[in-house]
Amino acid sequence: MAERQINDLHREITFRSGFASRADRYIQRIVDYCLGLDTFPERGKVRDDLMPGLRTVGFERRVTIAYFVTGEVVLIEGVYYAGQNFEESF
Repeated sequence: MAERQINDLHREITFRSGFASRADRYIQRIVDYCLGLDTFPERGKVRDDLMPGLRTVGFERRVTIAYFVTGEVVLIEGVYYAGQNFEESF
């Protein structure tokens, strides 16, 4: 699901801004942030109320990243942009 959301977000940013390069840079920052979650995966807010083990963390005040930590693996469950109601997904 997260990959589809990233692709959708890229299309939306490209459409609104008129520049694919702007979308490329923003998406790359999100991806880099997600990859960095393995450094300190326990950051973010625990959201056991939605699903056991779910965590969320904000990115640049516009994105909520939902993820699970299993051992040494961080699984990105979703990337929600600009106030999308991520809680409905769980």
